[in-house]
Amino acid sequence: MIGYALRRLLQAIPTLFVVVTLSFFLMRLAPGGPFDLERPLPAAAMENLKRIYGLDQPLIVQYGRYLLSLMQGDLGPSFSFRDLTVNDLFARGLPVSATLGALALALALALGLALGTLAAFRRGRLADRLVGLGASLGLAVPTFVTAPLLQIVFGLSLGWLPVGGWDGGSPRNLVLPVLTLALPQVAAVARLTRSALNEVLAQPHIRTLRAMGQPPYRVALQALRGALLPVISTLGPVAAALLTGSVVVETIFGLPGIGRYFVDGALNRDYTLVMGTVVLVAVMVVVFNLLADLLAAIVDPRLRLGA
Repeated sequence: MIGYALRRLLQAIPTLFVVVTLSFFLMRLAPGGPFDLERPLPAAAMENLKRIYGLDQPLIVQYGRYLLSLMQGDLGPSFSFRDLTVNDLFARGLPVSATLGALALALALALGLALGTLAAFRRGRLADRLVGLGASLGLAVPTFVTAPLLQIVFGLSLGWLPVGGWDGGSPRNLVLPVLTLALPQVAAVARLTRSALNEVLAQPHIRTLRAMGQPPYRVALQALRGALLPVISTLGPVAAALLTGSVVVETIFGLPGIGRYFVDGALNRDYTLVMGTVVLVAVMVVVFNLLADLLAAIVDPRLRLGA
């Protein structure tokens, strides 16, 4: 298992390098800059700012310096949040985004697996149709529509929950954004689970278990183990997207996560802040894809042997 993990990790390093390189040069080659304002700065002040932040150097020199800083864990200073580094901003925002993402992921897996299993074992019945309809709605309705609807119903009309704010991570403030983040993933996991289970339930070994008179729960557990691989394969990018925050959800609910910093960085052409967000998301995707691969290898040992 350790050798398998190391191989997967080594394969991810070139991917990270390509992502960082492309993002760096695309950011620098786009028109405009971090100090372009509606009222232009005096030429001397502009030259001084570029010298302080190293933007007066050739592009390849800036790239080399950024790579050296990145290898030391330094994401650089923020151009728009003065006196703060990108590391400082992420230290503030990442715990918020990670809390929301972890809760949303747990809710999505729990509900999605349960609903998908129910639909598969009630194939063609009312429960199956209801789960299919709910999954279609969950995937079709975007979060920028779901979030205001939840705010209107549970916040303004019923007054049960706050419509925004963080309040130190109060559970009441977490309910609506976590639910908004989780609903599309609940729908996706439910559909994947139902489809995979329908295939597994039609296989000969499951029919043999039923013919032997095995209890339904044992049949369900055996079938679910075979149906988990498609779900596990999607966990990497889904977990990374949820744990690094959702720009739309954090903006609508006024949450101080890294999604807000990414928007501010993109609007203000804050090179280092946008690059830091890209690097963070890329690392998260690699890490969670690796964890998903390891989990898949545990479920199906043939993957470790290259079968």
